[in-house]
Amino acid sequence: MVTNSKKADWGVIRQSSAFHHLMQQKKAFILPSTIFFMVFYFILPVLTAFTSSLDGKVIGAINWAYIYAFAQFIMTWVLSHMYLKKAREFDQLAKKVKDDVEGKGESAK
Repeated sequence: MVTNSKKADWGVIRQSSAFHHLMQQKKAFILPSTIFFMVFYFILPVLTAFTSSLDGKVIGAINWAYIYAFAQFIMTWVLSHMYLKKAREFDQLAKKVKDDVEGKGESAK
């Protein structure tokens, strides 16, 4: 196990503009995508329990409820892929925070 001999000064990190930018970017992605996921996920049980809107047949015995349930798998994969792409950006921003705090960044001049 590798340990870092330097301890992070969270007070300095928390005050850096790069850290605020990182947190702003994360909130701008994570909050709306989480809300979308939760709404999309919970609409299926609500619609099937309280309405008959998903009862219509599409092909044979397959109705709209099955299509919607399958769409949830697709939505999960799409959101996961989107997060993977954004996580690369978050990693770059986190590296900038680290560089700024260590005095290597532009804002530390």
